[in-house]
Amino acid sequence: MPSRTSCLTKIVLTGGPGAGKSVIADEIVRRNSRFILVPEAATQVYTQRGTTWDRLDLANRKEAQRMIYRLQLQQEDHFAAAHPDKTLLLDRGTIDGAAYWPDGPDAYWADLHSSLERELSRYDQIIWLETAAALGMYDGAASNTVRFENADAAIESGKLLLRLYQSHPNLKHVGAFTDLQDKVRAVMEVLIAAP
Repeated sequence: MPSRTSCLTKIVLTGGPGAGKSVIADEIVRRNSRFILVPEAATQVYTQRGTTWDRLDLANRKEAQRMIYRLQLQQEDHFAAAHPDKTLLLDRGTIDGAAYWPDGPDAYWADLHSSLERELSRYDQIIWLETAAALGMYDGAASNTVRFENADAAIESGKLLLRLYQSHPNLKHVGAFTDLQDKVRAVMEVLIAAP
C-alpha cells in the first residue's frame, strides 16, 4: 500500500493525547541524524488561532481541521524537498484529523476529496503509541496548552486512531510506559528494526 516513488521514508507517530508523540519525536531526532521532524500541524493551527477544538462551533471545527490537513501536506512536501536524504518522522499524519471531524471519518474524507486508502498510502510506517492515560498518568493541558481532552477522552481518541490506521500493512504498536525514556527506547527499537 505505501507509495515508494522515491527512497524517502515517511514514518508517522500517532496515538491519543498524552501518548508522548511530540517528546518522543524530538528525542529521536536529537539522537539520530537519519530523521528529520515534521511537527504536529494541529498544535500549530490551534496555537495560531488562540483556541482549542472544544471552544469552536461546528463550522469552525471543520475549518480548523481543513487548515490542519493543508498544513500537514505543505509540511510533508517542504521537509521532503528540503531534506531528501532524511527519513521524515511525523508527529501525527493526515489521517489523525478524521478522529476530530464532527461528522465522523467518512464525512472527513468526502470533505477533503480523499479517502482513507489514499491517505494511508502516503506513509511507509505507522507507530501507534498508547496514551499514558491508560496507566492513570495524564497531565491534560499541562504539557500541551491546546489539548482539551480529559483522560477518558484521550484513551478513546487513541482507540479511534488505532482503528483508522489498522489496515496499514506496516502498523506497529508501542504500549504505555510509566517511564517516558523506556517508551523512547521502545520506539527506537521499532525504528531500528525498520528497513
